[in-house]
Amino acid sequence: MALVSSRIIDELETLRNSGFASLAVHYFDFREDDKKDLYGLLSSVLFELCGQSDSYYDTLSTFYSTYRNGEQSPSNDELVRCLMDLLKLRGSRPVYLIVDALDECPSTSSLSSPREKVLSFFEELVEAQLPNLRICVTSRPEVDIKAILEPLAFRSVSLHDTSGQQEDIKNYIRSTINTNKRMRNWNPEHKQLAIDVLTEKADAM
Repeated sequence: MALVSSRIIDELETLRNSGFASLAVHYFDFREDDKKDLYGLLSSVLFELCGQSDSYYDTLSTFYSTYRNGEQSPSNDELVRCLMDLLKLRGSRPVYLIVDALDECPSTSSLSSPREKVLSFFEELVEAQLPNLRICVTSRPEVDIKAILEPLAFRSVSLHDTSGQQEDIKNYIRSTINTNKRMRNWNPEHKQLAIDVLTEKADAM
């Protein structure tokens, strides 16, 4: 999915740099504590938007001062309310929210796992029908993610069965192997085996 999301982000960066939109991007990463749950998502989105509009900055400055200039930590619910207030500001440019690799948000057997909280947040965002908000989420097709997001999605695109996506991945792996100092001298059979196995394991990621 990283190839797809990077292309989307490149296009939206052009819009943002031209002053036609605001953009916030969050990458879920289970290896980093601040990038794997709802608190991390909300914090990074608010931080990214803060510098893109004077009205966003004013809203977040007021919110920040409420919590003694960072000495206290707001709850998830309070961060959601702040983001909602920001997204409801009149006269704001369209806001594009890109969330990559949602499947890396942990899903546990607990009643309220990190992933469940994030999915509930997306439900709340969509149900709010905010006219300025555009959301793009990339993920492996996990059962719980599909169950929540598919009914909410205006448009859904599956890349896991797309031959073009697999071919792009295969070409990238082949190029890497043929230019890497350690791998480019492997015999052709070993190179092809590595290309085939890595392409299959990539699962369109």
